[in-house]
Amino acid sequence: MRIDRPRWGLALLMLPTLIVAMDVTALLLALPQLSADLGADNVEQLWISDSYGLVVAALVITMGTLGDRIGRRRLLLTGAAAFAVLSVVAAFAVDPLMLIVVRALLGVAGATLAPSTLSLITTMFREERERGRAVAVWATGQFAGGALGPVLAGVLLQHFWWGSVFLIAVPPMALLLLAGPALLPEFRSERAGRLDPVGVGLSLGAMLLVVYGVKQLAVDGIAGGSAVGPAVALVVGAVLGLLFVRRQLRVDEPLLDLRLLRSRPFAAVLVGLVLAGVAMAGTGLLVTQYLQNVLGHSPAVSAVLFAPMGLGVAVGTMASPALARRTGTHAAIAGGLVCSALGGLLLAAVDGSLVLVMTGITVLAVGTGPLFALGTVLVLGSVPPQRAGSAASMSETGNYLGGSLGFALLGVLAAVVYRRRMGGASDSLAGAVAAVRQLPAEQAAVFLQRAREAFTGALHVTGLAAAAIFAVLAVLMLTMRQSSLEAGAVEDVPEVSRA
Repeated sequence: MRIDRPRWGLALLMLPTLIVAMDVTALLLALPQLSADLGADNVEQLWISDSYGLVVAALVITMGTLGDRIGRRRLLLTGAAAFAVLSVVAAFAVDPLMLIVVRALLGVAGATLAPSTLSLITTMFREERERGRAVAVWATGQFAGGALGPVLAGVLLQHFWWGSVFLIAVPPMALLLLAGPALLPEFRSERAGRLDPVGVGLSLGAMLLVVYGVKQLAVDGIAGGSAVGPAVALVVGAVLGLLFVRRQLRVDEPLLDLRLLRSRPFAAVLVGLVLAGVAMAGTGLLVTQYLQNVLGHSPAVSAVLFAPMGLGVAVGTMASPALARRTGTHAAIAGGLVCSALGGLLLAAVDGSLVLVMTGITVLAVGTGPLFALGTVLVLGSVPPQRAGSAASMSETGNYLGGSLGFALLGVLAAVVYRRRMGGASDSLAGAVAAVRQLPAEQAAVFLQRAREAFTGALHVTGLAAAAIFAVLAVLMLTMRQSSLEAGAVEDVPEVSRA
């Protein structure tokens, strides 16, 4: 019997895609429990959340280029082995610093997985219609993993300790290592770009310093001597960022080809991927904590209630090709973003209503599907197959950078709103929940109610910020569509994708 290797290979590639997505969302649900067990403060919680995504965003371009040079399958399998080992180490972390460091190392391994899966799809599916469908399936798997992660995490947290959420990555990675050599093709490019360690160092240093500065200024305030260190970090990070941009514009084979941003539609897609990731990650971070610490649901129940966010994106991505054929790519993306903005407004109106929370996250998530699916196809269609690894890396960089910035920026925004409403009496809702155990019953009830109201206010502000982001992106996409029509351009569709 003849084995359909491309389709079985696509199914196998869903494993690392699912696991990488699950690793982020499962941690969101486990964050309150592991923070209490490890004694992580508010800033350490944010670093635990986004150290992984920041490292992925900084290294994914390099790993895409490395995969083009040494072989995409080889890089994928190497990263899978490292991811499995580091997941075991993370499960048994003994303090916040250890977990932050291991999460960063997991980001190195994750950076090898993200571009390898997407670039291998372009190798396995050369016909454009099939490639478009395969990318839609890949995108669906990515966000289905985001939905499945909290459900599995909730079940595990109900019966085991928080480290068990990391161990779920081990069996799928082992299966990938066993079946990968038989089902996945190897591909190397003779014209792959050169590695640029200096560029990697500049980009990683810039992101880490800027995020550190933003977080510390939000926590410590901008007045007093405590603000000097974070301010210096911001300035140095900005300088490193400028040096990175300058280097990429001058070298013959840049790590990140910024010249592609001269194409307005291409730039709009990448900006959209980043900012949508910001809004999604920020709202996800707040909603998971709201379900547990404000509405009082168990981790398992919260996982099920949060699942519509990931499933909504999956539904949106699967519906995207048909929607694009009817309305055109840019109109489909813009319409979805308007839907997401409405979801953000629903979250801004939440006041103890579970139905409103679930409706808000579902509407918000469904609307992002066209951007993630169709935008990824546009990026992949902009380069020849031998540069697919680099193109996939640019798309993944936008996704992961947006997610990390969402944890950092919207997470910090929510923390600032919460602290101000609490008058400095509490730094985080998880800390307030832990603190009330030491207070008399009546005093504890009053303090906890105040903390929950403050956190609800932080959720409202985050929902408004997300709605504003999606509304701006919708206008941007419609502007790009109008520019294309005025120039006589043909609307891009997933089956025939152009930059």
